[in-house]
Amino acid sequence: MQQCRSAANQSTVTNSSTWLDEPLRHVIESQQFDKKALSEIFNVSREMEDVRPGTDASMQLQGRIMSTLFYEPSTRTRLSFESAMARLGGTVLSTESAGEYSSAAKGETLEDTIRTVEGYADTIVLRHFQAGSARRAANAASVPIINAGDGPGQHPTQALLDVYTIQREIGRLDNFSIGMVGDLANGRTVRSLAYVLSMYENVKMYFVAPDVVKMKDDIKDFLTEQGVSWEEVDDLKAVSADVDVLYQTRIQKERFQDRPEDYDKAKGKYIIDDDVMKLLPKHGVIMHPLPRVDEIDPAVDEDPRAAYFRQARNGLYVRMALLKLALAQT
Repeated sequence: MQQCRSAANQSTVTNSSTWLDEPLRHVIESQQFDKKALSEIFNVSREMEDVRPGTDASMQLQGRIMSTLFYEPSTRTRLSFESAMARLGGTVLSTESAGEYSSAAKGETLEDTIRTVEGYADTIVLRHFQAGSARRAANAASVPIINAGDGPGQHPTQALLDVYTIQREIGRLDNFSIGMVGDLANGRTVRSLAYVLSMYENVKMYFVAPDVVKMKDDIKDFLTEQGVSWEEVDDLKAVSADVDVLYQTRIQKERFQDRPEDYDKAKGKYIIDDDVMKLLPKHGVIMHPLPRVDEIDPAVDEDPRAAYFRQARNGLYVRMALLKLALAQT
């Protein structure tokens, strides 16, 4: 067991300016947001929950165009962004499997693709297989770039919707505990979530993962520097009894192409089932970024503490808010 304890969290170091002050509101990584920006995003997200078809609110982005440029498969993220744009009256230009069916297959660089596509759209939502690709795209772009996942790097919009869901489900973002379970080495969602939660007070993080996919040292070192209390634990049931939020993730088989033996070591080790649910506090919630494989028993779906489908729905509202705020500056 490895741990780092602190009496209280310290806020992450932020610049004097906030994301809301940026002339071009890219969404690249979780660390770029401070509590002021998050509060505004979440307030607008609550407003988005009340948007209805045919109202003035549903036409806020009329005349605006969003391009979704996805080099990796996606269902929830791509469709939620496209639904978000449509629900605000905007237009979508969509491509999936861009690496196979776009000019990238001919050798075009990401930067050249971005400079071309920005001529057709007011914002670009990018999913790419390489960590750091969203930053490269933003450096080349004159329209807002929204990172929808960059390989094993980050997934900032998922982190924002996760934090929004925690706030909606347990009513607070300070003074709670969370267990992050599963593939913590390859899971960009847990990395991004850890960065955001480090900004709040007295958040205790438990990391529950097979040895081959433990949380990477850069995240643990960052949390330690920020005074965040974290602990690596082997016993899922023990953690389940002590947390307010249990955040499960799947073992990402696609990240084990050259080492299938490690995948076999990791899969199926930590499963949320009825035995775990009996230990979870009555006020606790189960979250999952989806898709799931076998790491949550489908029987858990009927438990009101299973929040993962509500979590996916919240992604729509958060992405509506991000699109509105990002395009407000352009």
